Amino acid sequence: MRSVKRAALACAALTMLAGAATAGKSLRIGLAEDPDALDPTVARTFVGRIVFAALCDKLFDIGPELEIVPQLATSYSWSGDNKALTIALRQGVLFQDGEKLDAAAVKYSLERHLTMPGSNRKGEISALSSIDLMDDHTVRLNLSTPFAPLLAQLTDRAGMILSPKAAASLGDKFASHPVCAGPFKFTERVAQDRIVLDRFDGYWDKDKIHMDRVVFQPIPDASVRLANLQSGGLDLIERVAPADVAQIKANPGLASASIVELGYQTITVNVARGPGAHNALGQEARLRQALEFAIDREALNQVAFEGQFEPGNQWVPPDSPFYDKALPVPKRDLARAQALVKAVGKGEVSVDFMVPNDTLSMQAGQVIQAMAKEAGITLNIRATEFASSLNLAEKGGYQAFYFAWSGRTDPDGNLFNFLSCKGPLNYSGYCNEAVDAEIAAARIIEDPTARRQHYVKVAEQVLQDRPVIYLFHRRWIYGFTKKLAGFVPYPDGLIRPQQLTLQ
Repeated sequence: MRSVKRAALACAALTMLAGAATAGKSLRIGLAEDPDALDPTVARTFVGRIVFAALCDKLFDIGPELEIVPQLATSYSWSGDNKALTIALRQGVLFQDGEKLDAAAVKYSLERHLTMPGSNRKGEISALSSIDLMDDHTVRLNLSTPFAPLLAQLTDRAGMILSPKAAASLGDKFASHPVCAGPFKFTERVAQDRIVLDRFDGYWDKDKIHMDRVVFQPIPDASVRLANLQSGGLDLIERVAPADVAQIKANPGLASASIVELGYQTITVNVARGPGAHNALGQEARLRQALEFAIDREALNQVAFEGQFEPGNQWVPPDSPFYDKALPVPKRDLARAQALVKAVGKGEVSVDFMVPNDTLSMQAGQVIQAMAKEAGITLNIRATEFASSLNLAEKGGYQAFYFAWSGRTDPDGNLFNFLSCKGPLNYSGYCNEAVDAEIAAARIIEDPTARRQHYVKVAEQVLQDRPVIYLFHRRWIYGFTKKLAGFVPYPDGLIRPQQLTLQ
């Protein structure tokens, strides 16, 4: 009954908002969470990246097959030693405040990503040592060492170019009114309610934009998101619950699309970060091993996700060329899990288990909780709003965390930030010098076969230490009105507004 009431209230609110929004065409998108800061330098959330896809263009983007394509750049070339990347910039590009985008703006933005306190982009482009302005529309990125993932990193937030004038004047308040060079400009944000972007008439590729406004509505409850879609209060929703796909298919006015993600879902364990590390699970690798053996990934997939997701145990899916096939997805072994808990000798282990409060995460958390209980590990679920959970994880205010990473096109993007000693998103606090050395070695090699050898060594150590227990790879599932045309799912899960039309 409560869900029905929430759905009705949400539908009513969205209908009122849509009516007041604009006389033109508005695209209303339901998100599974509320994004964190709308500042590309410090942002962390996946839903924030969905908003940025409409707000902030990047130097490069990816295509549906993960090919790297120019966006604000038009071409690039590497030096013979792979330690300098020269980028030619698109001319005639304006920021949403009317300022011109030029080489100086690119230099400003990249240096901001590298030096701003609290930057989550620094680790992604840390090999960048200096930037030369070759002319008004050409920059040369000088590297301290060859860095294979650089182009891939510039297809995401590290490649987003901000208005220097706006960023300098707003300082650390830039997220309150971000100014980029994307197709839609920031209009307003009401926390936990909506983010509104309006069409930017000065956009360099405006002929591909057919909407006047995009409204993002955070709705953590998947059933409420679906109810809003069914009632016409939303046009498009992301992360449809697998159990709800049948309802969409049965509705003649709706359609769905899906694609396997680049990322992964984990139980991240606090082994050495802040006060939360002082717990049995964090300090005893055998208990982490017991927790992994207690989990039946296939059953989890069937019970929580209707069999639509892909079980996994590494930071890339089993069909990736970088997956270590010598360490396959483990089967459940409850007897071994129970024996390990008994051998540790602490009796039944009780663990704080922070789980984001969206529907799918809670369903998965409850299934994992039941499996762990049989092994003698009690996971006490603490439902937490996702952006808040990231803040707590950063401070070490947790013991175990059901964490989702949306993934990157280069495997380094799924690995470095989380498992290297100084990784900006290393929520577990894990630090192993041998692992660091292998990750660093893989970053300077272009050849995939040679890179894979370093990742094999990383897998051998990390899957033994288990600061992170990899569980599965989601399928991005979208539901949308059949009045929406031009929608194509991408492996990164982002919703690109180019070519979308509403009949």
